[in-house]
Amino acid sequence: MDNNPTHHQCIICIGSNYHKRENLAFARQKLSELFSTICFAPEQETKPLYFKNQTLFSNQVAVFFSNEREEEVIKILKEIERSAGRQPGDKEEEKVCLDIDLLLYDNRILKPEDWEREYVQQSLPSLHFPLRIK
Repeated sequence: MDNNPTHHQCIICIGSNYHKRENLAFARQKLSELFSTICFAPEQETKPLYFKNQTLFSNQVAVFFSNEREEEVIKILKEIERSAGRQPGDKEEEKVCLDIDLLLYDNRILKPEDWEREYVQQSLPSLHFPLRIK
């Protein structure tokens, strides 16, 4: 494995509760085109945490390496969300076409609450990448 410091390790989680199969497939395709090193954990279905709408979410965790700065990676992820049809008012309607969050960048956990979610922790071993977390 390349330990070049310009290759930043990124771990993301992808989620959808609306046209789940299509939107997760769309995300995987776009992410694979942009980040050739990406490795996906198996999809998992989870109950919504903060919605009255009890439609299950499909979630997936992935790891990849990028030469991009953290801000640029986040910008790319948000653009994929928008291209999948995500609209600003969707959350109020409890509709999540596609949500992609950067959980870890290099050795920094960016979203500790999301990082600790059961499906994320269960997915990490299947990624087969040594995690560099301080």
